[in-house]
Amino acid sequence: MNTTPPQRGRHELAAFLRARREALAPSDVGLPPRIGASRTPGLRREEVATLAGVSVDYLVRLEQARDVRPSAQVVQSLSNALKLSADQTGYLFTLAGHRAPERPATQQVPAGIGALIDDIGPLPAMVLNHRLDILAVNETMAALLLDIDERPASERNVLRMCFLDSRFDGFYDARDDVVRGAVADLRAAWVNHSHDAELAALIDELERGSAEFSRYWQSREVSVRSRGDKPMHHPLVGPVTVTFDVLTPLGDPDLRLIVYRPADAQSRSALDELGRFRSHRKQRHLRTI
Repeated sequence: MNTTPPQRGRHELAAFLRARREALAPSDVGLPPRIGASRTPGLRREEVATLAGVSVDYLVRLEQARDVRPSAQVVQSLSNALKLSADQTGYLFTLAGHRAPERPATQQVPAGIGALIDDIGPLPAMVLNHRLDILAVNETMAALLLDIDERPASERNVLRMCFLDSRFDGFYDARDDVVRGAVADLRAAWVNHSHDAELAALIDELERGSAEFSRYWQSREVSVRSRGDKPMHHPLVGPVTVTFDVLTPLGDPDLRLIVYRPADAQSRSALDELGRFRSHRKQRHLRTI
């Protein structure tokens, strides 16, 4: 919901449209260059109106902060005509009182974030997207999650792990709290990505494959947990309890950087032992190549 006061929002919308129109050259939108000097910086209103499929009078009223309420379709047309970036488009939609359009789902982890989770080691760390796909893990997190990095990419999803992967049966000591929280988190993400075909396919797969997931999903609980505790029972090192924090990179709010910290001395020792197991196994693998 747009919380910008109506009058202030209209004036900022008008100023933003003028600024973006004046920042463009005819060549930026495929128009021939002008011959001779022009008193109009950037594009003319007539040119933007034609590109956006609106009348010149309508654009004038928008740029003069009149009480005009453009539809989401008109806002998108203006965004296309003015060659706005994703951030600028979101800003324009918000000023006009609409929800910003969905961005393409993130599939790649920025190099800096990937390097950061390695630097965070030996603390376990990973990066998820809004579907709770595991996009990147450091060595300790991979070892903690039963060598998740060695599984096919399609299986590296928190919900598939919880509901469809028998290896994780009995893994979470407080399973009900963990899985209910994960489903409530997915429900919160769904409302902003309801047109994501991969997300819809994931939900359908989980509903067909797990009555437990279906029950939680149909309960329509909504919650985004930014921190908490997770007690686990790892098959190699036994009980491990971690405190987790969820961070969101400013450049991509659909990504979540999750860092685990041991909740007690026993858990710290267990994570250290897991790290040694992982290192020794990798060394043995290298010797056999």
